[in-house]
Amino acid sequence: MHQGVGDGGWEPPESRHPAAPAQPSAAPVTGRPAPPVPPLPSPPAAPRTAPGPPDGFTGHVPLPPVAPGTGGATLAVLLIGPAGAGKTTVARHWAGTRPVPTAHISLDDVREWVCSGFADPQAGWNDHSEAQYRLARRTCGFAARNFLANGISCILDDAVFPDRPVVGLGGWKRHVGPALLPVVLLPGLEIVLERNAARSGNRRLSDEEVARIHGRMAGWYGSGLPIIDNSHLDVEGTARALDETLARVISQPAY
Repeated sequence: MHQGVGDGGWEPPESRHPAAPAQPSAAPVTGRPAPPVPPLPSPPAAPRTAPGPPDGFTGHVPLPPVAPGTGGATLAVLLIGPAGAGKTTVARHWAGTRPVPTAHISLDDVREWVCSGFADPQAGWNDHSEAQYRLARRTCGFAARNFLANGISCILDDAVFPDRPVVGLGGWKRHVGPALLPVVLLPGLEIVLERNAARSGNRRLSDEEVARIHGRMAGWYGSGLPIIDNSHLDVEGTARALDETLARVISQPAY
């Protein structure tokens, strides 16, 4: 028996049982199991922070002090001076204390390679002794160029006179190269005489000869070459002064 409209009991079926919204299927029905769902990626880890600077820290990082002097530069040096100036001793000390490979080439040592027939200048300066000096200089120059070509610095020592082109600075630069750095070592005459008196063998000269050589060396004053008066310096102090002098020379724009 149907209920009438007037009794208020009838209502459409769809209003009494509303349809539930359709839910999407998790997987199509294919007869096979659904593939596993990959897990979501984990969020990136928060970056680690370094421990904060101590109180009062300004951000300035102190650098190690720069070593003064020539450092690791590859150099060719000619140490000039009279007999008794300490050229050989200072040159050997400077070469032995540098932080990079450095050779010492002594002209007197090379001259004395000649055993039989050695022309000793103390016996008189003549064509024979002059020829052996020239040969020794060429030999030293060849050795210096060979060392420099292999990255080894070198220092040579010789009593070069400013008023004698035959054994002058120009000859050394021809033998070694134009980058040769000459430095004059010139203590006072009294110091030179005292040091010469302590020498022996054919390297000890008469006082008259020492004074004559010292007087001729004074011609380097006004030449523009750096001059070191080591009258009151020991070997270590003189070598340090030499290195500082060379550092000033190579820092010049014209070098």
